[in-house]
This record gives sequence, structure tokens and C-alpha cells, in this order.
Amino acid sequence: MPKIVRFHETGGAEVLRIEELPLVEPGEGEVRLKVEALGLNRAEIMFRQGQYLETPRLPTRLGYEASGVVDAVGPGVSGVKIGDRVSTIPSFSISAYGVYGESAIVPAYAVASYPADLSPIEGAAIWMQYLTAYGALIEFGQLQKNGCVLITAASSSVGLAAIQIAESVGATAIAATRGAGKKSFLMGAGADHVIATDEEDLVESVMALTAGKGVSMAFDPVGGSLLGKLADAAAPGATIFEYGALSPDPTIFPLFPALAKGLSVRGYTLFEIVKNPERLARGKQFVYDGLKSGALKPIIDRTFPLENIVEAHRYMESNQQQGKIVVTV
Repeated sequence: MPKIVRFHETGGAEVLRIEELPLVEPGEGEVRLKVEALGLNRAEIMFRQGQYLETPRLPTRLGYEASGVVDAVGPGVSGVKIGDRVSTIPSFSISAYGVYGESAIVPAYAVASYPADLSPIEGAAIWMQYLTAYGALIEFGQLQKNGCVLITAASSSVGLAAIQIAESVGATAIAATRGAGKKSFLMGAGADHVIATDEEDLVESVMALTAGKGVSMAFDPVGGSLLGKLADAAAPGATIFEYGALSPDPTIFPLFPALAKGLSVRGYTLFEIVKNPERLARGKQFVYDGLKSGALKPIIDRTFPLENIVEAHRYMESNQQQGKIVVTV
């Protein structure tokens, strides 16, 4: 029987349990993976805590990203066969189709091949980060050469993906992180400028770097009081993409800067891309092209074995990571 990660109550990382459960056969339109690696995401932390967009139906599995080999195919599936080397695109209910464990069943539409020169660890670190960043920066933001984007929480996997995407289209990437200890890492990862907000004033630094113009786009998973600073650092007509709620503080709409500058503050999630076939097709092609050219390259911070899933979640909550956290199976 495969080892599966579930939780029976919401709470801290300690609620995660590794249980041996019977192997399940895929249903209509589904495929089963023999999982090789799992990519961890902030969404799974929030889901475990009961603070996510989707309410857990307990006991529940969790997990959006896995790489592995297809070992069973359900009725009505075409285009996917046993033996295919694939990774999952987060485009399904996390409660209905969690992938943490040695075996996972997902909808057939949610698997995609990944380049042969990438390892399973890298294969589990593609779709969440690159499609999330692609959707805001390229699909909706239309970021182009000579554009300038401010990326907060920049050492996260999505933040790093945004840096790489901005660089790939010739835009300027200003990375924001709290501590100065990550500055050299972020510069090495492709950021044009890095602001350590614990030591530097975000708005003053942005204005100095942009000759007083401000940024044409901001990409932020934090919210809270930071939104007001992003509005102050924005150029007239800029768009601020809010794709998370890491701040425990209320997020107050910056009315006066928005009025004065004609700002757009836009809530955004990956599901706007993955639930739309045309957008998803464009996003996948963008990612494939970037991986092939080398413009996009997953940055892996640290790996944990499956038996240390609790420690892996605690590490993600520590905010020490510089890139993707991956669990090997």
C-alpha cells in the first residue's frame, strides 16, 4: 500500500500524517502517477491551516505539484499513456486531488511532459511558479522590453520565476526582500536591483532607481500595509497584481494614490490561466520555450525525503528558502 500524506484537522505542520492506504484506480478522465518528487507551495501551508480559498474536507490529502511516471490510465483518457514522464499543473481541487504521497491520481488534463534534460526534482518545480508569474507579467500585464516590475517576496519560487521572466523579455526586475542576506543571491538570480526593506525605504529606493518615475507593474503576494507602499512606488497608470495574502494585517485599498495615478490594483490567481484552455496553451508554450532556451531554469533551495514532510513544511514557514522546496519520494 502506498504511503500517502493527509491531515485530519487543520493546524500546524504537526497535523500532517503519513498513512498507508490502498492503491486506488483512476476513474473517468483520470490518470495515476507513481510519484518521484513533490514541489511545495505556500498554498498548501494555507490549506493545511484552513486559511485557503478552498475549505478542507477532512480527512484530506493536499498538494498541487508532483512529478512522476504514469502507471495507470482511466477510461476516456487520450493523449496520456502508461510510462509517460510527466508533472502536474495545479488546475484541480487540492482536496479532491492532493498529490502528496507515493501515488497520486489527477485529472488527465492536469499532466504535462517536461523536458528530458530536467530531473524529477526540477520537474516538480515548473508549473506553479512559472505559470503564476507568466499570467500576471505576460498574459495580463503585457510586460515588455523597457518595462519595470517590482517583485516582492522575491526569493520565493514564484518571485524567482518572475525575475527570470522579466529578464527574458528585456524588462527591468526590481526585487524586494526583507533582509540584506538575500541580496547577493537575488542579484545572481537575475534581478537588476534588490531592495532590502528591513534596511532601506522601499518607496525612496524605487524612486531613486527609476529616476522618480516609479514602476509600471508590481507583483505582490504579501498585501497588508505593503500595498500602500507599492501604490506610492508605482508610476502613473501602473498595475499592482496581488496574488497572495501573506501579511496577517488587513489589506486597505490605497484610494488616494490610486485616484491620483490612475492605478489598477488587481486580484489574481493562477486559476485564471489554468482554467482557460487558450491562456493555458499560451502559458505552457511560453514556459517550454523558456526552458529550452535556458532563460527559465528552476532554482531548487532544498530537498527533503517524504518521511520528513513535517520538517519540510516547517522550513517553508520559516521563510528561509531561496527557491523551490522539493520533497523526494
